[in-house]
Amino acid sequence: MDHGQHSGIVSFIWNIADDVLRDVYVRGKYRDVILPMTVLRRLDAVLEPTKQAVIEMKKRLDDAKITNQDAALKQAAGQAFYNTSQFSLRDLKARSTQQKLKSDFEDYLDGFSPNVQDILENFEFRNQIPRLSKADALGSLIEKFTDTSINLSPNPVLNPDGSTRHNGLDNHSMGTVFEELIRRFNEENNEEAGEHFTPRDVVKLMADMIFLPVSKKIESGTYLVYDGACGTGGMLTVAEERLQELAAEKKKEVSIHLYGQEINGETYAICKADLLLKGEGVAADNIVGGSDRSTLSNDAFPSKEFDFMVSNPPYGKSWKTDLERMGGKGDIRDPRFVIEHAGEADFNMLTRSSDGQLMFLVNMLSKMKHNTPLGSRIAEVHNGSALFTGDAGQGESNIRRWILENDWLEAIVALPLNIFYNTGIATYIWVLSNKKATNRKGKVQLIDATAWFKPLRKNLGKKNCELGAEDIERINKLFLNLEETEQSKIFNNEDFGYWKVTVERPLRLSVSLNPEKLRNFEQACEEAKEKNLFAVIEAVAKTIGAGPHLNYNLIQEKIVATAKELDIKLSAKALKLVQNNLAVKDENAEPVIKKIRKAGKVEANPIEGLFSATIDGKDAVVEYEVDSELRDTEQVPLTEDGGIEAFVKREVLPHVPDAWVDLAGKKIGYEINFNRYFYKPQQLRTLEEIKADIFALEKETEGLLHEIVGEQESHV
Repeated sequence: MDHGQHSGIVSFIWNIADDVLRDVYVRGKYRDVILPMTVLRRLDAVLEPTKQAVIEMKKRLDDAKITNQDAALKQAAGQAFYNTSQFSLRDLKARSTQQKLKSDFEDYLDGFSPNVQDILENFEFRNQIPRLSKADALGSLIEKFTDTSINLSPNPVLNPDGSTRHNGLDNHSMGTVFEELIRRFNEENNEEAGEHFTPRDVVKLMADMIFLPVSKKIESGTYLVYDGACGTGGMLTVAEERLQELAAEKKKEVSIHLYGQEINGETYAICKADLLLKGEGVAADNIVGGSDRSTLSNDAFPSKEFDFMVSNPPYGKSWKTDLERMGGKGDIRDPRFVIEHAGEADFNMLTRSSDGQLMFLVNMLSKMKHNTPLGSRIAEVHNGSALFTGDAGQGESNIRRWILENDWLEAIVALPLNIFYNTGIATYIWVLSNKKATNRKGKVQLIDATAWFKPLRKNLGKKNCELGAEDIERINKLFLNLEETEQSKIFNNEDFGYWKVTVERPLRLSVSLNPEKLRNFEQACEEAKEKNLFAVIEAVAKTIGAGPHLNYNLIQEKIVATAKELDIKLSAKALKLVQNNLAVKDENAEPVIKKIRKAGKVEANPIEGLFSATIDGKDAVVEYEVDSELRDTEQVPLTEDGGIEAFVKREVLPHVPDAWVDLAGKKIGYEINFNRYFYKPQQLRTLEEIKADIFALEKETEGLLHEIVGEQESHV
């Protein structure tokens, strides 16, 4: 199909909306009618040559009382779909009343095969019929779509002399027309564009990045391509075209099977319809969707593995509903998201319920092929939060850890800002493979492509630029060559990992036993029904004085000894009452001892909170009570020379010599701080430049002051 024919058909269909629907729908709702009607007209035109054969087959099957008729009717139609109604769209033009037209049109729709019914149901097209009929627009709509000015049939339209009036529209060309209509409607509805429609330039780059590294290894055979958030199917379509193109260059014959899942009913219908219009009936049956078919909570392909996977999942979107369907965070046992890893039997990869984008990546990774030469290759778009959100041990960080410790991440590409239709935020393409090339093993490549784009003449929503052919080529070259440049940095997997450790400080308490403190403590003892305790404290105060006393450990010993002398039994509650009412935190006080161990049985290790001490003249090892208000955390790089101990000695102890770390509670986390690696500090101005500006400003203000003073003097 030449460009003129393509543009003519698209423009004709586009203008139907203004001609017929202008006073019936607002512009944003034109797509609800035009897209399903385009699908219907194409299917109707394709089925015209075998219409009678299908009707006859239907009668024979009914007469024979055969209930499972689908396969036979498809065979009679010669297509992956059929219509058993007595009507075609052209037949419906000559109805005398709107009521008769409405009735016959509904009968016509009811005649379609189940796969088309699924499309119509998700388009919710039957809901539009009463409105169209009431506005007397249904007949005009059918008449426009069956106009002889355009041909949506695969067969050419001939003139009386046998010459061609309109060329036939093959499946690929029809798919191109339909995709162009989708694109125009997405641009028309800027607030929604991009939510289900990824720009073609981005998709082309993603397809190149999963296919080009293995293009020489592609053999004749069958390949499965999957998108777990397939939207209108654009990614699957481009991926299929690119793989076919590369295979043809190598003179290989490949059979490509497309699979996808999509929760939004309308976009699912568009995707499935697009594949049907291209003659890919089997692929259309492999697209699963609708509001009850969420990829996260209702995986359509739990036992399937795929060769190539591409996706642009929703980011910043809550998956709380899915979480509830899956049993809640504490009860989820989905083997995709709760696995065994690094010795942990229940390694949890459940993200915050407010953003499930990385869950889609985990879903795809669970569908990788491990026993084929190529393995599986994945390209997925994420926003910046996927790089660093989530603390060590939390879902997002665990996902990054799982990926990097399995050595699956090949590269991340930072895209230009404003390259998507509905967001101007930073976006990134993640490229993953479970069969990395030898030179990539243990490595991750970060590519900063934010400055490589071509401005658009007119904004499409928030999209004001695109990746030109030369930009895509430049990114691919950097990626394929694994080059280290200003825009390409190469790291070891462990460079992104860290230990998160808790830094503890000892509790330091002092005690004052002045008259005011004792009066308040007496009242507290009465309220707590611990009158005997006050007698003990009063006796201690007479012995050691008012204080302040800076060694709480000695105070405790004195209290216990005095209670014993007075034959008063103290409970743990009583001692806590003393700490809460008489002790105050004091940075000059001695640390409060929690536990005393015999020297020799336990080795002192101050880094881990085991300190040497002398107790009653004997060597001992003590542990201190923790001051939770002074608790802090540190991130120690996995690549730190000497590990956590060396880091603490260098970065922590010089500032807080009494600190220690809780190694038993350490956690491993991973984050990719993309901006840090490509940050370019702004060059400071020289002193001469600053001085020149100051002098210029002084000169300017002097002149201004002279003008003001001069004006005032002239008025005097």
